[in-house]
Amino acid sequence: MKGKKIVIGITGGIAAYKTAYLLREFIKEGAEVKVLMTQAAKEFITPLTMATLSKNPVLTDFFNPENGDWNSHVDLGLWADAMVIAPATANTLAKMNYGIADNLLLTSYLSAKCPVFFAPAMDLDMYKHPATQKNINDLIARGHICIDADSGELASGLIGKGRMAEPLQIFNVVKNFFEYRKSLKGKKVLITAGPTYEAIDPVRFIGNYSSGKMGYALAEECKNRGAEVTIVSGPVSIPKPEGIHIIPVKSASEMLDACLKHFPDTDIAIMNAAVADYTPAQTSEKKIKRTKDDMFIELKPTKDIAAELGKIKKKNQLLIGFALETDNEEKNADKKLKKKNLDFIVLNSLQDKGAGFGYDTNKISILFQDNKMKKFELKTKLEVAKDIVNEIELNRKK
Repeated sequence: MKGKKIVIGITGGIAAYKTAYLLREFIKEGAEVKVLMTQAAKEFITPLTMATLSKNPVLTDFFNPENGDWNSHVDLGLWADAMVIAPATANTLAKMNYGIADNLLLTSYLSAKCPVFFAPAMDLDMYKHPATQKNINDLIARGHICIDADSGELASGLIGKGRMAEPLQIFNVVKNFFEYRKSLKGKKVLITAGPTYEAIDPVRFIGNYSSGKMGYALAEECKNRGAEVTIVSGPVSIPKPEGIHIIPVKSASEMLDACLKHFPDTDIAIMNAAVADYTPAQTSEKKIKRTKDDMFIELKPTKDIAAELGKIKKKNQLLIGFALETDNEEKNADKKLKKKNLDFIVLNSLQDKGAGFGYDTNKISILFQDNKMKKFELKTKLEVAKDIVNEIELNRKK
C-alpha cells in the first residue's frame, strides 16, 4: 500500500468509530489518506480524531466559511487510487445508487475515477429491506466492491446481519485488490454472457432464462486483475460495467460472428453464455396470426460457439466452457470438455438449490483435461468468479 492515495468516506452510523482503526491500518502500510465526513458522521467521531490520525485536514463541507477556500470534489476524485466508504449507511447507499449529490462525500464519489469500496453498516431490518439489497446489488453490478456486513449484536440490541466488517478485514480487501489487480495485466479476455434470442417472427423468439450475472461477474473479476475485457452479451438487464467493452448481440449466429472476429486476438476466452442449441429454420417477417390449427416450428441446429473456437485455438490461448446439466452431469460435462478442445469446463447443475439461472449464487465443479475435478461450495456469483479466474491463472502458469 506504500504510496497509494486513499480517500476514506465516513457516514453517520455508530460503526464510524471503527473507521479510526481502518485509517491506522492504511497509514501503517505507507498509504496517504484523506478523510471525508458527512455532517451526521461528526456526531459519532470527531474530525479532529481523523485529522490527527491521517495527518491531513478532514473535509466535510464544499468550502471553508471563514476564508472561502473551495474543497474540490473533482480534484479528490482524480487524486485517489481508491475510495473506501465505511461505514456506508442505508441512506448513503441509496444516494450513491441514484446519483444524489447533497454533500461533499457524495459529490466526490460521483467524481471518482478510481475503484470504490463500500462497507454497509445498519440494523438488520434495514439491511434486509429489498430497497437496500437492490442498492447494494446495483452498486456491485456497477463495478464497486462490497465488503459485506457481518452478523452479530447490533447497536439496537438485536442479533443479526448488519455490523460493519472489521477494520482489518476491510483493509485486507483493499490491499489484496491492489496486489492481484496486475496478475492479468496485458491480457485480453473474451467472455460470452447471457441468453440468445432466436426470432420466430418480429415479436416472438426462442430463448432461455439466463440473466447474464455469472458472465458479468467474471468480466468484473478479470478487469479487476488488470485484463482488457470484452463481453459479447446477449439481451440482459444488467447495468453496463465501467471499463469493459460490451458487444451486444441477440442471436446465436450474431454471437458466433462476434466471437470469431475477436478470438484470434484473445489470450483467454470464457464461454459462459447460454446459447440456443436450435433456431427456427424460417423467420416470419410479419407477426404470425393466431389460428385454430396447431402450429409447428421447424428448428435447425445452431453452430456450437465453443466448439468452433476450439477448432482454431492456439497453444498460447486458454478456452474455458460452461455446462449446465440436469442429469449425468459429470459425464456430460467431461464429454463436452474433450469434444470442444477446452482447457477446463465449469459445471453447474439445476439439481443444486441456489444454482443456475436467475440466482445471485452458484455452485460449481471444475473438470480438467487430466480428468481431475475440483468441487466448490455454494457461493455468490462474485465469489464464484474469483474461484474460476484463480483456476485460469493456475492453468496459464502450467
